[in-house]
Amino acid sequence: MRFVKESVFPFSAEKLWAFHERKDAFELLVPPWQKMEVIKPPSSLAVGTKVVLRAKLGPFWRDVEAEHIEYDPDNMIFADRLVKGPFAKWIHRHIVTKLGENESKLTDDLEYELPLGALGRVLGGWYARRELERLFEFRHEVTKKVCLEEG
Repeated sequence: MRFVKESVFPFSAEKLWAFHERKDAFELLVPPWQKMEVIKPPSSLAVGTKVVLRAKLGPFWRDVEAEHIEYDPDNMIFADRLVKGPFAKWIHRHIVTKLGENESKLTDDLEYELPLGALGRVLGGWYARRELERLFEFRHEVTKKVCLEEG
């Protein structure tokens, strides 16, 4: 399955990229409705960097681990994959595109599979899609707000 969220921002691609390289960017992008403990935050965007979380999914706490698998600062792209967590597959590419001197685009391109194959898609596909839309709308709004506040 694939999910793509794109937003255009009124500031430079360099500023947008710098936001993602902040040490606290990940914590800023966790929405308030998600019950989550950051056990090991990312230390950078470099390949091999790991993120470890405990997330509450329904009534249960679950360990979640992701690893950065692509880092190309010259082209402003990085990607992570889920090593352990609620999805059978999760590969998330973050792409920053320069549109003008003070305009940029963020693309979150996500390949994912739900657990249980076709049954998971039938039973939870609609819910997963709705939650991804909600999550990435929040993340893009936070990104815009923080970058604009920094001037």
